[in-house]
Amino acid sequence: MKRLFQYLKASRFAITVGTLIKIVGTMMDLFIPYVLAHLLDNVVPEKNSLKIVFWGCAMIVFSILAFLFNVIANRMASLVACETTREIRHDLFARSSYLSSAQTDRFTIASLESRLTGDTYNVNHMIGMSLRLGIRAPILLIGGVIMTAILDIRLTVVMLLTLPFVYLAARKASLAGVGLYRQLQKKVDEFTRIVREDATGIRVIKALSKADYEKERFDVANRDAIETEKKAGVNMARLGPVTTFVLNVGMCAVILAGAFLVTKGKTTAGVIIAFMSYFTIIANALINISRIFVNVSKGSASMTRINEVLSENYELSVTGEMPLTDRRAPLIEFRNITFGYQNTPVLKNVSFTLNRHETLGIIGETGSGKSTLLNLLMRFYDVDEGEILIEGVNIKEIPTKRLRERFGVVFQNDFLFADTIRENIRFGREHVSDEAIEKAAAYAQAKSFIENRPEGFDASLAIKGANLSGGQKQRTLIARALAADPEILVLDDSSSALDYKTDALLRASLAAHFSHTTSVIVAQRVSSIATADKILVLSRGEIIACGKHEDLLLTCPAYAEINQSQMGGAILD
Repeated sequence: MKRLFQYLKASRFAITVGTLIKIVGTMMDLFIPYVLAHLLDNVVPEKNSLKIVFWGCAMIVFSILAFLFNVIANRMASLVACETTREIRHDLFARSSYLSSAQTDRFTIASLESRLTGDTYNVNHMIGMSLRLGIRAPILLIGGVIMTAILDIRLTVVMLLTLPFVYLAARKASLAGVGLYRQLQKKVDEFTRIVREDATGIRVIKALSKADYEKERFDVANRDAIETEKKAGVNMARLGPVTTFVLNVGMCAVILAGAFLVTKGKTTAGVIIAFMSYFTIIANALINISRIFVNVSKGSASMTRINEVLSENYELSVTGEMPLTDRRAPLIEFRNITFGYQNTPVLKNVSFTLNRHETLGIIGETGSGKSTLLNLLMRFYDVDEGEILIEGVNIKEIPTKRLRERFGVVFQNDFLFADTIRENIRFGREHVSDEAIEKAAAYAQAKSFIENRPEGFDASLAIKGANLSGGQKQRTLIARALAADPEILVLDDSSSALDYKTDALLRASLAAHFSHTTSVIVAQRVSSIATADKILVLSRGEIIACGKHEDLLLTCPAYAEINQSQMGGAILD
């Protein structure tokens, strides 16, 4: 909660003014029963109409002021809650965006989504309720007790005997509630993950007739979440009835004691009526305080989860000042790289170099570590052993933005936004002109199908480019990578959906227009990398061969077997 208070500091002026307004409005509410007692016991017996009207009008004025001040204060509280939540959500999204891939793997995407949505909503609700009822309810409680003490200290003592029981019930429910709501959010993370997976793979689920299976899988996660929510809800639901019961018992005791005192002539009917009004005010204040306990339990559990992300240190920080690059060194160099995901080894002792303007092809069986090489090159993960150099400088010493600005990338499972084709290729890079976009589309063999659409480059794409074919998506993504004329082009199996003719045209286009670009191409097809200056053959995380296409056909049985299976042994031009 300490971090939440830091966020609230930015709104301290609004909180202070809102608190003062709320105090004044609440005090107006407290004056009304006292004026009522004075009116009944002192003014009415005099039978002075002017005084009766005056004090009646005074009660109306107090009511209007209480209404206006409370409305203003509540509006300010809502604004503070919304603005604070906006800041928290902004920082949470920013921190999530800059987490390393390893940190994201630990939290999981589903959990980060849940924290950005459900948890921030709970925090918003907690702040708003705390600023509205958290100020008003204690003032009504304490002020009501003071006013009743002024009216009749004996009846006040009877009433106060009930309050410790309400406090104990609220404390017990609150302590249990925080733990239960933390468990609930973890369960929500789980079924959020399932929903996300099913939404992504809905076509496969339908194609394999697995809708019933996925429904059952979701039902299990949903039931787990509901059971935990029931426990938390039942725990907190007890608080309201317990509070009401204790207060009702206290009210009965006060009425009996008041009736006894009236018959003895030791108090008046006006005092009893005012006292009952104060008792109602105090009862409502305690009920609202119990509601606050419920929301604070939820909000504090959610804020703890948010703080876990905000407190994460950036794992891929730059070590020291960036040294001068060496233009004589290879552009890219891997030195004895070893890496694994969460103690699962993937790459072992990988070493190679790539000079400027050269093309590196990477091929191997599924799971051999091809994509992992690219993830390490762009520093989505840090290596376990060894080092990766760009122009002789360890990438750990290169600012992340400067490092990644050198790349144009198409990943295996890349995405397209629900926006125009033009904006999907530009991708928020304002320096990329419309002319550069159209040239990139032509080089990527995408211009023809784009211009065949009535709106051309301004045609809208569905979410994830669902209204494009697989090959059209890949060509659009390649155009995005080419649009900024990158120094290093990285293509991760980005032509798998292209027919051989289009693939050949794409390779010829890249050779003609991007000969100045250093390329790293991961491919399943031999034809996509046959003309590369250097080809790495990976198997089980190790480089088993490295060389040109013609040499590997003679020296690497695994490569020759891949070529034979795909091309029938043809030598590719």
